[in-house]
Amino acid sequence: MASRSSDKDGDSVHTGSEVPLTPRTNSPDRRCSSSDTSKSTYSLTRRISSLESRRPSSPLIDIKPVEFGVLNAKKEPIQPSVLRRTYTPDDYFRKFEPQLYSLDSNSDDVDFLTDEEILSKYQLGMLHFSTQYDLLHNHLTVRVIEARDLPPPISHDGSRQDMAHSNPYVKICLLPDQKNSKQTGVKRKTQKPVFEERYTFEIPFLEAQRRTLLLTVVDFDKFSRHCVIGKVSVPLCEVDLVKGGHWWKALVPSSQNEVELGELLLSLNYLPSAGRLNVDVIRAKQLLQTDVSQGSDPFVKIQLVHGLKLVKTKKTSFLRGTIDPFYNESFSFKVPQEELENASLVFTVFGHNMKSSNDFIGRIVIGQYSSGPSESNHWRRMLNTHRTAVEQWHSLRSRAECDRVSPASLEVT
Repeated sequence: MASRSSDKDGDSVHTGSEVPLTPRTNSPDRRCSSSDTSKSTYSLTRRISSLESRRPSSPLIDIKPVEFGVLNAKKEPIQPSVLRRTYTPDDYFRKFEPQLYSLDSNSDDVDFLTDEEILSKYQLGMLHFSTQYDLLHNHLTVRVIEARDLPPPISHDGSRQDMAHSNPYVKICLLPDQKNSKQTGVKRKTQKPVFEERYTFEIPFLEAQRRTLLLTVVDFDKFSRHCVIGKVSVPLCEVDLVKGGHWWKALVPSSQNEVELGELLLSLNYLPSAGRLNVDVIRAKQLLQTDVSQGSDPFVKIQLVHGLKLVKTKKTSFLRGTIDPFYNESFSFKVPQEELENASLVFTVFGHNMKSSNDFIGRIVIGQYSSGPSESNHWRRMLNTHRTAVEQWHSLRSRAECDRVSPASLEVT
């Protein structure tokens, strides 16, 4: 009865007739320690089983941002950020390129504007002209009739007599050829010039349809550079050349602010046996006009410079009232062959002036200190072909440009 009662109560005490499987001690302390260990082992086993049942198929890694802070201060997560430079207004405008945003006259925006909108936008005036193609003689006639509402001069030069009015003229060419251009006379002190001038271009009909007529209105200024007022361009493929027509077109700004100074045709020839350098000044065309009423009275000054020393100066005759002079004059300079590589020829075109100093038009330098690639090429061709005349056209340059690139230009007047 006692044995059954102890079994029911879960007591661990055994009777004498029972043999324990393992030796045990009947000490109370040992009995309590064994019971605690069993309970904690059982609890740990249950917790592990619970975690095993809830464990997902793949491990989850929870990464929190690193936090830094001081004691009792509000903690804020610190995240990596991209370093950015702070631009000031000066930096912004320094990177700004106005030419990328300016409205050029060749841009598509101008093509979509009407003449009234162009006139209102730029206020450069209008030009009246006409075209007519002659199939019998294969030439294109361009008639420059008049202009109106031209703007007054914008440059203030104390030497000018009248700042209220312009002295306009028109240059005509068929793009892409800008060399064979024509030029009207200068109309004095007016914003409504009447030209009534005709010009003929010898060109086949099919070729004319591929050209663009360019009319540039220029303000003549004797005391400074000539100023471009505006231009009109007409693709000839868009007009009926045979039927012809008259147009009033609004002027648009031109990207070319400076007017070309003209061109000079020269021939060079060297004779080694005689030690002579022969120069032929053949002609010039479209020279910058230096006189309002009479065009120009141009002549050419030729100066031989050896090293940086002026040796000889010669001049052509001057031709009255023209910007397309024909000279056909020859000059000879004594230059030994051993000194040829150190020689330079300075060609300066002036407008003859009886009352004051001659008007500078343009200059080039050919030789040791050439003023450009074209001049260097002409000199090289002459050196490679002795006893043979070598002709070439040259575009005139300003005095400042020649002085900047050619020491020989600084040695002459």
